[in-house]
Amino acid sequence: MNLPPALAPLQGPVFRGLWFAWLFANLTMWMNDVAAAWLMTTLTTSPVMVALVSTASTLPVFLLGLPSGALADILDRRRYFAATQLWVSVIALVLAALALAQALTAEMLLLLTFLNGVGLAMRWPVFAAIVPQVVAKAELPQALALNGIAMNLSRVVGPALAGALLAAISPAAVFVLNALLAGVAFVLILRWKSEPRTSALPGERFWGAMRTGIVFTLQSTRLRVVMLRIFLFFLQATALMALLPLVARELHGGGPGTFTLMLSCVGVGAITAALLFPRWRQRFSRDQFVVIGSVLHAALTTLIVLLPEVWIALPAMVVIGMAWISVANSLTVAAQQAMPDWVRARGMSIYQMALMGGAAAGSLLWGQVASWTTVRIAVMVAAACGLLVVLATRRLSLDWAADIDFTPAARTGGVPEPAFEIGPDEGPVMVTLEYQIDAARAADFAEVMARTRRARLRQGALSWGLFRDTAVPGRYVEYFVDENWVEHQRRLERFTAFDAELRAQRLAFHIGEGTPVLRRYVADALVERPGLPL
Repeated sequence: MNLPPALAPLQGPVFRGLWFAWLFANLTMWMNDVAAAWLMTTLTTSPVMVALVSTASTLPVFLLGLPSGALADILDRRRYFAATQLWVSVIALVLAALALAQALTAEMLLLLTFLNGVGLAMRWPVFAAIVPQVVAKAELPQALALNGIAMNLSRVVGPALAGALLAAISPAAVFVLNALLAGVAFVLILRWKSEPRTSALPGERFWGAMRTGIVFTLQSTRLRVVMLRIFLFFLQATALMALLPLVARELHGGGPGTFTLMLSCVGVGAITAALLFPRWRQRFSRDQFVVIGSVLHAALTTLIVLLPEVWIALPAMVVIGMAWISVANSLTVAAQQAMPDWVRARGMSIYQMALMGGAAAGSLLWGQVASWTTVRIAVMVAAACGLLVVLATRRLSLDWAADIDFTPAARTGGVPEPAFEIGPDEGPVMVTLEYQIDAARAADFAEVMARTRRARLRQGALSWGLFRDTAVPGRYVEYFVDENWVEHQRRLERFTAFDAELRAQRLAFHIGEGTPVLRRYVADALVERPGLPL
């Protein structure tokens, strides 16, 4: 099966099955949100309860983003992915049953919407971590673009399908179809036969896994750049989407139908751009994707509110959808390529939190600005801020000289058998290495050791330090501390081609005999005896 370059990742049966599972899963999400919001208006007249439907569906992302990423990294990803989809399927069945029995109350609908959001929050990080496992590295950008197509196709089809069923039958019909599609997605996930990750070590602990994910993000310069840029982009770009119902109402001849049509145009634009990405990537760099997309988004957003005509707004929304996915896809690819597999789900969950945090803060900010001024002014100020963001972040490049090679690499030597028995939880464990270098090259050595510090901490070390010998010029002692003996062994398992290259750079400075002396120490438990003098 020869598909065009834009669809090439779908040639792989594993990715194709998972892609359809993702498409059906997102269809259920959009259909559920539309039906729940409409049904709430029939169950209560309180505007607060109606607004809380949206809050209940998105709040779990902030509460469970990092925990879900940690679980996806320490558990079997296939089973965890299936479990999250099973959760969503069960909630959909309960919603359908209660809706058919006409037993739903406003409070119960809100609770079930929140529980459905829990499943969605737990599902996204594990899917983001799976994709690089099932496609070739060269196909990763387009595979992520296809995931964007699935999201935007479901954004167009889901609300339209839900709206048709709401008008023709009832909200219960939407929930029944939702349950069926969720079940189909669950079956497709079960058909995926993943390769189990093999390790002789026990699994990571939950809290330790979250700490490591946070530390990895903080110590990765590239990942910090991506997080900042995705937060700032969504902070200002959300203004149009947050105020879109009001923007649509202010268009000449605009109304509720115009609002849904504008949303559909965004989805159509995103899908179109994703299909054109292979051709565009031959002409534009990743930075150019982000800059051009951000500028187009700002310019066309301003055009819509300055010239409030439907015939201008609809094609502008198509281009805005193209600009939006160009920026989002470029940043998502950069985030994926800045992480090794062992921490990918945690890193992508933090990335998702940065994205959603920017969107949530932007909605609140620009809604408040609109209440102080007008919708037109709020949208135009947000667009101006978008241009300022482009200028302010122009030096924070995403086009790195070379991608870090996080391919797992065999570590020479391994861990020698200790002279006495050490329990897996004994620790902390301190490692020291002694270097003898040419004192004239101290500045270059310090630069390499700065990169070494970040690498050690990213792998899970609790602390790191470098000391100079006061008696011997050019003699340095590096130390780092792991939480316990099993975490020390786990850090060695995370050794990659990048770490091997960095190790070779350190050894190139060593002019002493043999390799730098390495020693390992495990903390001793001191017991205070009563009656001993101070």
